[in-house]
Amino acid sequence: MTTKDALGRLLDYTIWANHRAMRPTATLSVADFKRDLGSSHGGVRGTLTHMMAAEWIWLERWKGVSPTAPLFDEGEFKDVVALRERWKVIEDHRASWLRDLKPGDVGKVVRYRTLARQPFEAPLWQLVQHLANHSSYHRGQVVAMLRQLGAKPMATDMVVWDRKPKG
Repeated sequence: MTTKDALGRLLDYTIWANHRAMRPTATLSVADFKRDLGSSHGGVRGTLTHMMAAEWIWLERWKGVSPTAPLFDEGEFKDVVALRERWKVIEDHRASWLRDLKPGDVGKVVRYRTLARQPFEAPLWQLVQHLANHSSYHRGQVVAMLRQLGAKPMATDMVVWDRKPKG
């Protein structure tokens, strides 16, 4: 098991790293932002949309709600600014949820259903770790696509975040 502070650390890191991955995305043309590069979620826009949707759905599950509707449609986001604005709402909502989380809730079992309605359960701390890992995996894909498109991505490793001055 882990602590509420440790969960907060993972979520803070995830936000920081996501923002760093999005900065060079803003330098892409709209056509490159939307371009399908054959990645698991198409291109940069599709992958970032998938990451954001996953962050939203896990937050809902942690709150006891298992959405069954399809996730966000990448077509909703004409550019990275529109995507970033939607993501900020999710980040703010998650920060509020974390503030209200009681330290003893970290080990509680979260019961949820997948989009295919399969039931699963796991301790909250494991699901938060999963979310951070999921985002890291897909950020790596975004970094590769940004390089492919000629943008210069920034390092998003956790150790880079740990080395930066806090405050």
